[in-house]
Amino acid sequence: MYIGRFAPSPTGELHFGSLVAALASYLDARSHNGQWLLRIDDIDPPREKPGAAQAIIETLKAFGLDWDDEIVFQSTRYSLYQKALEQLRDKHLSYPCNCSRKDIFKRTNSNYYDQHCLSNIPSDVLKCAWRFKNITQTHNWTDGLLGEQTARSADFVDFIIKRSDALWAYQLAVTVDDAAMGITHIVRGSDLLSEATKQQTLINAMGLPEINFSHIPLVRNRSGQKLSKQNQAPALTTDNVSGTLLAALEILGQQPKPSLKYADKRDILQQAISDWNPNSIPLEYPINN
Repeated sequence: MYIGRFAPSPTGELHFGSLVAALASYLDARSHNGQWLLRIDDIDPPREKPGAAQAIIETLKAFGLDWDDEIVFQSTRYSLYQKALEQLRDKHLSYPCNCSRKDIFKRTNSNYYDQHCLSNIPSDVLKCAWRFKNITQTHNWTDGLLGEQTARSADFVDFIIKRSDALWAYQLAVTVDDAAMGITHIVRGSDLLSEATKQQTLINAMGLPEINFSHIPLVRNRSGQKLSKQNQAPALTTDNVSGTLLAALEILGQQPKPSLKYADKRDILQQAISDWNPNSIPLEYPINN
């Protein structure tokens, strides 16, 4: 059974780029008669905005993007991440690291980690980050939209899975939760393309079921920057839900019927599910104004 998900971080409200990603994920799941789940990836409190999680939930409801089952909050699942870390430690696939970015750059003249702490074990592990010991030299995989992908070891060498401030890193948390939620397909923005390799290496190391990844283009503003919370992309409004949905479908190359121009959001989504064609998604979107 197809099980997809949308997993925003509550660092701000959803913007148009977020809607495009959520809509693509939703339509792909529904067109396969699958489930679509919602997870709030709230594992980085210093970056989170008060009220953002609830605002995200309400916005998805306003646009008719209804999910199955209860919402999962990563902040309630730290014990699962600790268990996964311990499993990796037992397999000798993780180790403590006290290297700062400055230390790494001083030694390598780059940002690539040199596995220093693998052979120089820190004396005080309580103040350390934990890294995944990657034993894969080359990783080949097929993206559902972008086709064949190849990553070299330098691109994902011994990445952090638990931070030195004791917060859980994205890669470990999402890998554990996707497996626990039974996720089979992930459709998301291409800014996370490189993270797919890291997630897949963790999946293999922990013996978890494989996931089909598809990465869609990023929506950009007139300056060519991706729409993001960091770039102060304006929050979605619900003034014209149907019009915004149609605009998102057009960005995704779906060419909604002109008769839907004044239709209700439910009718638009139902037609979009029936007509969904991921092969029509362009390799790059036109600049969003």
